[in-house]
Parts: sequence; structure tokens; C-alpha cells
Amino acid sequence: MGYVGLKELGGTGIMVPEIGLGTSQYLGGAEPLRRGIELGAALIDTAEMYQNEEDVGRFVYGLRDKVFLATKVLSSHLRYDQVMRSAEESLRKLAVDCIDLYQIHRPNNDIPIAETMSAMEALVDAGLVKHVGVSNFSTRELREAQEAMTKYPIVSNQVAYNLNKRGIERDLLPYCQQNRVTVIAYSPLAIGSLASSSWFRRDQASQSLKKVAKQVGKSVAQVALNWCISQPNVIAIPKSSSLKRIEENCGASGWRLSADQLNVLDKAFAN
Repeated sequence: MGYVGLKELGGTGIMVPEIGLGTSQYLGGAEPLRRGIELGAALIDTAEMYQNEEDVGRFVYGLRDKVFLATKVLSSHLRYDQVMRSAEESLRKLAVDCIDLYQIHRPNNDIPIAETMSAMEALVDAGLVKHVGVSNFSTRELREAQEAMTKYPIVSNQVAYNLNKRGIERDLLPYCQQNRVTVIAYSPLAIGSLASSSWFRRDQASQSLKKVAKQVGKSVAQVALNWCISQPNVIAIPKSSSLKRIEENCGASGWRLSADQLNVLDKAFAN
């Protein structure tokens, strides 16, 4: 079983796993997450909205020095005082004294972004947060958030990205790559539709994915994930409650599709 490789987080010099562990609607208990950490998928992403921070903290208890913990503040909690309270509550539930990556879950146009980012920077100043990120931000929203920062960079933008959903390639992905913002791809297996042959139609895209998987001796899920992390500045956080599936997902790292294979998939999934 291969060990998950690393990529730089933004321009920080900090290296994080290129395959992490999402926990939205996670039901697997401690064992799958701890196995993922053992295999190097030690970036664990949760959120205030998921209502499982306490569980995540319990599942990774005793492994704090091995885990990069990311969580998110609700978009309805983006006033200065609300951000501070939410962060303190997340710290309590996760049972840690510092959050490695604190992210705004979604933009909220009713609250000035400068107010929110001021709170995020105050959390870094206080030593309660190491790095600031956003999630579901468009290029314009990301740029506005960056302009509101006075001391620290925005290191990441967590967005949906997979072979079936490639809208970020139009302008958000190039912008992030040019400005050293890591794209954290959630739903990199398109809610399982890229992970199981039972979901596959007999169309060109599905057949191309199967063909490439056969060429490299990997599963279709591993190929779909590898395509994702083959993009510069992109890491992926697939979610699974299954021990076997988490082991499979971790096996998507440690190797790379060839340029020709990437080109085949790019063309097959162009639409």
C-alpha cells in the first residue's frame, strides 16, 4: 500500500497530504480515519456545519502531532464576534489548542468581507489558528477576501472539482495557481459516481476512464482522484466511511498518470 504524497499549502512552505479525508456526513467511526492517517492522508477536514467536530476530535485523539486539522465557520456566523465564538467552540469540540486551517464555509454578501477577515487575522494573531482559507468562493470573491487581508495570506479555496465538474478550470483554478492558493477539491469522486463501475453508463467518458484504469492497474476511483491531484496546486479530500474505500483512496497517490492518459481523460470528460 503506497503512502500519500505531499504538496505545498499555498506559498507557506508547509507540506500537506495531496489526499486528505473529508468528513461531511461521515459515519465510519475512528478506525477508517485512523487508518487514513496511518497511510499519510493526515489532512482531516470538518466544519461547524457538519456537527461532528466533537467526534472528529475523539477519533484522532492522541494523534494531534500527525494530523493537519481543517474546519470551517458557518456562513451565517461571519460577523467579527461570531467568528471568534465559532472558532473557540470548534477548538473546544476538537479538543485542540490550535486549528491548522480555518475556512469560511461560504461567502455571505450581507456581511462585509473586511469584518470577517479581520476576525480571521485576529485568530492567527492569538495563536488559535495557523492558516486562513475560504470555501466555495468565486474568483471575484476570493480576490475581495485577499484584498481585505492586512497581515496573512489566504492559503486555500475549497471547491467542488472532479472529472464531471470542471467549471473552476475557466478562471478560478488558473487564478489560484498563479497566486499560490491551494485548491482543496471536495467531492472529487462526484458523490461516488466516479468510484464505482455500477454507476457507469456505456458512454465514451465512462469507457475511457475504465480503459485508463486498466492500463495503469488501478481502480477507476484511483484514476479519477489521480487526475484531480495531477493538476498543479490541487489536493483532494474524498469522503468515505468505509475502511476499504479509504485505503483505496490513499492508493490514488504515490504515482502519476502519463500526459497522454491525462489528455485522454480531459477530452473524454470535456463536457
